[in-house]
Amino acid sequence: MKKSIFNKEMENPKFKAIYDEVSAKMDIGERIAELRHKAKMSQLELAKKAHTSRTAIARYESGDYDKYNVSTLAKIAKAFHKRLNISFS
Repeated sequence: MKKSIFNKEMENPKFKAIYDEVSAKMDIGERIAELRHKAKMSQLELAKKAHTSRTAIARYESGDYDKYNVSTLAKIAKAFHKRLNISFS
């Protein structure tokens, strides 16, 4: 079976490292946005519940952000009545 271009690129350690980093950042932002949408909350409503700013929520959801603060993530999780879990795999 012929490998896709993506699968060939994933064999390159540099490409895989960059892909994994970008993917992790996007996962965090997507998860926050998904929880917020399910809760039918605006960014401003979430910001108030998490004791942060709307712009902070927007940055976290962007997928471009890489300076996540664990205490802010914990506040966001608490606003959704969830616990923050961090793992290394």
